[in-house]
Amino acid sequence: MPKRGARKRLKFRADDVCSERVTVADYANSDPAVVKTGRVKKAVANAVQQEVKSLCGLEASCVPAEEVLSVSGESCDSSDEMDTKESINGRAASRKKKSKRHKDPDGGGGEEYPIDIWLLLASYIRPEDIVRFSLICKKAWTVTCTAAFWTRLYRRHYSLDAYLPLRLRPESMEKLHCLRACVIRSLYHMYEPFASRVSRNPAIPDSTPSTLKNSRCLLFWCKKIEGNRQEAMWEFNFKFKKQSPRLKSQCCKGLQPPIQYEEVHTNPDQDCCLLQITTFNFIFVPIVMGMTFTLFTINVSTDMRHHRVRLVFQDAPVRNGKKPRLDQGVQVVLDPVHSVRLLDWWHPQYPFSPKA
Repeated sequence: MPKRGARKRLKFRADDVCSERVTVADYANSDPAVVKTGRVKKAVANAVQQEVKSLCGLEASCVPAEEVLSVSGESCDSSDEMDTKESINGRAASRKKKSKRHKDPDGGGGEEYPIDIWLLLASYIRPEDIVRFSLICKKAWTVTCTAAFWTRLYRRHYSLDAYLPLRLRPESMEKLHCLRACVIRSLYHMYEPFASRVSRNPAIPDSTPSTLKNSRCLLFWCKKIEGNRQEAMWEFNFKFKKQSPRLKSQCCKGLQPPIQYEEVHTNPDQDCCLLQITTFNFIFVPIVMGMTFTLFTINVSTDMRHHRVRLVFQDAPVRNGKKPRLDQGVQVVLDPVHSVRLLDWWHPQYPFSPKA
């Protein structure tokens, strides 16, 4: 087998460098010395210079070869720089055009209507569409914060046939304090779509409610219920306040109503709910007020005829992904259970103060 030797270098001849005899091999398979140094040989430069001068009718001795190559290199570099600048400017211009298109697709700034028009449009909004209406713009949201909006909503759906508590009657709705909360409560008495939602709640929920996890127990009481049965039943009530999610930035605590309408939006029972459990007999329950509700289960009782409810309270909330430790908390077991109901603050049977 032939021995592997070093690669043969191409011999350069100055006569070959002309417009007719330049080949691809002169560039693709160039001398390794040229590749290593990155500069063109002087003989090649002189041959190129002579060829150019002969075509231009100039003498070869007027301009040295290094100057020609340096000028040509600078012109190439300057042309490259111009190309890059032009490309950068073109990109910037295209970005500006795109941003203008995104900001203003129609070429105009839009129309800003006075708040009186939004208040007029709000008179035709259904109660279930109030949230969608308030998300249109800031002025539409401001309208939903006014006392005039909630007063008109109440008068539009008020009927003489509806049975309302004393605090929700027309003579009591002239107060601005807690006006929004009172109108919402009254709609669950008068407005049929809202009233039907409340009437569909079964005695025992199909699934265990999970919204009460890590809620704080504010109040607990029990009372005896005299019904159609020979033996009286007992009703245990637990009032909870749901913990609002912690925000990373404490400065952004949600959208607050204008200062002049703060009294309208006041609601002492905001984020509160009532867990109402009815049992067939009295059961001793330890003090759990001020503790955090961490576990809630509804199972079948031992007699297979009723239900059994277990509540677990702890001193601190349980973090996500961790199971509560039963040995550190207070456990409440109610068995047998007749009914379990979870009432939000707007429910007609939710107890609230008439002075609210």
